[in-house]
Amino acid sequence: MAGIAAGGARRSKWAPWALSAPALIWLVLFFVVPLYTLFTTSLSVNVGSVFVPELEMRWQLSNYTDAFREYGDILLRSFRYAGAATIFALILAYPLAYTLAFKAGKWKNALLGLVILPFFVTFLVRTLAWKTIFDDSGWVVSFFDTIGLLPSEGRLLSTSWAVIGGLTYNFLPFMILPIYVSLERIDPRLMEASRDLYSTGRRTFLKILLPLSLPGVFAGSLLTFIPASGDFINAQYLGGVNQSMIGSVIQSKFLIVKDYPTAAALSFVLMLLILAGVLAYTRALGTEDLK
Repeated sequence: MAGIAAGGARRSKWAPWALSAPALIWLVLFFVVPLYTLFTTSLSVNVGSVFVPELEMRWQLSNYTDAFREYGDILLRSFRYAGAATIFALILAYPLAYTLAFKAGKWKNALLGLVILPFFVTFLVRTLAWKTIFDDSGWVVSFFDTIGLLPSEGRLLSTSWAVIGGLTYNFLPFMILPIYVSLERIDPRLMEASRDLYSTGRRTFLKILLPLSLPGVFAGSLLTFIPASGDFINAQYLGGVNQSMIGSVIQSKFLIVKDYPTAAALSFVLMLLILAGVLAYTRALGTEDLK
């Protein structure tokens, strides 16, 4: 009996590892290995030609300093655009998520379906649709020109506002859904109790709704800011040369110029800066509140 018990204990000890093995193998093959390859590429030197690159690992740290010095302004512009899109998405998403969670009633499922409906259309097609809407000869430009809100360039395309607008639209569902999930978990009786205690709507929001929905705001902000920082589709089709983002530079370096070390170095710089921003954002919100 003791042997059987010992055998069962050994099996139970290895069972979690056996169950998680497929996921661990997947992560190693498709995350750790590509990340390591990208890192070694960022420290390599092209000893071949432009047309037939041949990389040699030489711990070339100057790839990082040169990339940041040459494309630092584009990197900062990418973060500005992503930050503005995240703020605008939050302003639009929170009231809608609140309506879905507490006011939609029998229309909740239909409205949620409308929120996720854009996912049935590819990212590129949605962006091209906005390019058509913002066209110089379109009704949107005519309307803004009539009311005097047209940018100084006299157009909407190839402006910062067009790129930020495209980013906001494309990533808005990623902000709405996490906030909605957080709000839906809040017991409505908490707000009823707040009103019974003669609390104002503003105080109820600041003391109950906002703190309890912070995990959704945190998740939605990350799901919006991180992909928006590295996006290149919106900048390519809605912006111009002066609105290029770091994703456009990386895409061009990898696929067109074939300057793999610089592209890899830029990718790592982007990842490290985003990671630092995420850690700072987490610390600012407070890890205890997010738990």
